[in-house]
Amino acid sequence: MLSTRRAFAISLAALAAGASFQVSAQTFPTPGKPIRIVVPFSPGGQAEVMARRLGVHLTESMGVPVIIDTKPGANTGIGALEVQRAAPDGYTLLLTNILTHVQNPLMRPKLPYDASKFTPIFQIVGSGVVLIANSAQPFNNVQELVAYGKANPGKLSYASIGTGSTAHLLGELFSQKTGITMTHVPYKGSAQAGQDLIGGQVPIMFDGFGTAIAALATKQVKPIGVASHTRNAAMPDVPTITEQGVTGIESEGYIGVFGPAGMPAEVVTRLNNEFQKTLAIDSVDKFLRGTGNTPAGGSADKFAQKISDEMKIWSPLVKRLNLVLE
Repeated sequence: MLSTRRAFAISLAALAAGASFQVSAQTFPTPGKPIRIVVPFSPGGQAEVMARRLGVHLTESMGVPVIIDTKPGANTGIGALEVQRAAPDGYTLLLTNILTHVQNPLMRPKLPYDASKFTPIFQIVGSGVVLIANSAQPFNNVQELVAYGKANPGKLSYASIGTGSTAHLLGELFSQKTGITMTHVPYKGSAQAGQDLIGGQVPIMFDGFGTAIAALATKQVKPIGVASHTRNAAMPDVPTITEQGVTGIESEGYIGVFGPAGMPAEVVTRLNNEFQKTLAIDSVDKFLRGTGNTPAGGSADKFAQKISDEMKIWSPLVKRLNLVLE
């Protein structure tokens, strides 16, 4: 009898909690209750600056304070774990680089968070990636690069901003898809990698448009192909790698917003709509494009599908490389 009463009490508690949560979803956000956006990177970085700019408009639109809280450390693990453990009520969100969010757990088994235990809410921007080469190299497009790599086995190397970075994985993916062998040369950041590319110490690298454009302006670097589904408006004359005959090299960096797993659909929809309205503001659009990014937007379902597609690209590659990082 005691166990029956206990089970009945638990059921009532669960129903009460569900009813309470449904009400909170219908009245979200509660006047005066702040929404906290956790950024798992250091202050002053692109993600934090973007979050603060959006937060100002969200505060005005939603009528509640929007607080930006930087939580760097553990390869984004500290901030991500804090959001993963938060109540799924819409008041604690994560704004992060999505490829980092997806790729890190695949390579770093000691990370404290699980990328699958979040609710995708909104993609803020996409950031195209381009394959660039030192201008002195004898190839000018993907076909010529592949032909050179096959005719000169072991001579090609490529730079990246670090082992396990998107640039590193794209290089490995390109090598796999084309059948050429390339040596990975990791650097501690994009500035050092870009300098050595300009200087000719390394022949090629995958780089984001924001930094690639600066390197291309020196005329000591040339574009080979865009690693995206479509050509980029900043380089309309540069064909995609797919257009040049190598399929599957179609990934882009992007920044988006997540909540804890299990968020009510009404809350997700409200937040998605608010971010969409903010993205439509002319000054915000201009600001985001000025950072080398392309405003994205779209539904939460579309964002979730994009993340799923990225997982299908990177998970088998990381397993094949047996890439395990601390």
